[in-house]
Amino acid sequence: MQSIENLKFLTPEEARKIATNFGTPLFVYSRKGIEKSCDDALAFPNAFGLTVRFAMKANPGRTVLEILKKKGIHIDASSEHEVKRAILAGFKPSDILLTSQQLAKSLKELIPQGVQFNACSLRQLEEFGKNFPGKEVSVRFNPGLGSGATKKTDVGGRTSSFGIWHEEIGKVKEIVSKYGLKLVRVHTHIGSGSDPEVWKAVAHYTLEIAAQFPDCRTVNLGGGFKVGRMIGEKTTDPQSIGKPVKELFENFAKEKGIQLKMEIEPGSFLMVNNGAILTQVDDIVYTGDGGYTFVKLDMGMDVNTRPALYAAKHPLIVIPQKENSEQKTGDFVFVGHCCESGDLITQEEGGGPQLRTTHTPEIGDLVVMEGAGAYCSSMSTKNYNSYPETSEVLIDTDGTTKLVRQRQTLEQILENELLVSLG
Repeated sequence: MQSIENLKFLTPEEARKIATNFGTPLFVYSRKGIEKSCDDALAFPNAFGLTVRFAMKANPGRTVLEILKKKGIHIDASSEHEVKRAILAGFKPSDILLTSQQLAKSLKELIPQGVQFNACSLRQLEEFGKNFPGKEVSVRFNPGLGSGATKKTDVGGRTSSFGIWHEEIGKVKEIVSKYGLKLVRVHTHIGSGSDPEVWKAVAHYTLEIAAQFPDCRTVNLGGGFKVGRMIGEKTTDPQSIGKPVKELFENFAKEKGIQLKMEIEPGSFLMVNNGAILTQVDDIVYTGDGGYTFVKLDMGMDVNTRPALYAAKHPLIVIPQKENSEQKTGDFVFVGHCCESGDLITQEEGGGPQLRTTHTPEIGDLVVMEGAGAYCSSMSTKNYNSYPETSEVLIDTDGTTKLVRQRQTLEQILENELLVSLG
């Protein structure tokens, strides 16, 4: 039998009270936890200075950004739209690095404001050079190595489209020279596997690339710090993987006479276990001998798409409606409320139901889905089956619970639809 998972920051009493006050489904975040994760990231070993950038795609909520800004975290934006959201949240443009797969259509507007640009392809670098000759620029390279829990979270190597392939460094130099650009930052990111040896190897290769650009003063090693959600999953120790990388920077300074500043871009590390989804058991159905007991929740892929997309595993803790209820255990398949066969909360990689050992649920019981602080709210398939966008609350440092995102109304779902005459 599998181990029964435990709550990470909520208590059963808090969960019941929050569900009563705000309804379900609901995202719940811990400010205390977020701030502690920020402190851990800011303590990452470094030789000559460190900037921590939040991979904003992990959770771009206004309140989350406000907490991070107060802790001195900067922004890694994956689109021009994230840049604009970060500015509206109070970040200075100069604290934002735009690293996007798609060339920003508003680049001419953003760069003069002070937003930093990280070219992710030769085409992007060429366009930047045409529009901003002589300016400072950053370049993302694909170092030829990757690390990810699945191929869908691996963003380095030959199977990844992210960054300029390392063997095309000569073409980068040509464009930089052509437009008189100053390449001041070299950037790599290998994925979310966070294999320490791969990370160290990529840091070594990245420094070799940086040595080829005389204006380079910053090396950005990306993020991908693995965070364990389930019992038995390992969490990256920044101190363990950071110390040997710090030594690489120190050796580089001795050999080249250049003290490079380090940047890292955690997303999951800052948020994953500081957020949970509070949901309720809506129904329980059986499929006979040789079948399963399916526990239907009042949320699904519209709230958290990761299980359907990656077969990602999230801890599930059943909280009975009444305190001190006797709880037996059993094996169940948890499913979402969407009319979609793939809306399996507990599924095998590649599809198919997977049993999960929990306390035996009853209709009306609460279920806390842990590990939902990153890449859940931001990646949800909002409005599938016309379910409204989920509301969100924050447990502040004084223990009070504050609503930080209202549940979407039907009028808001429909507001951009236009009624046209069809004749």
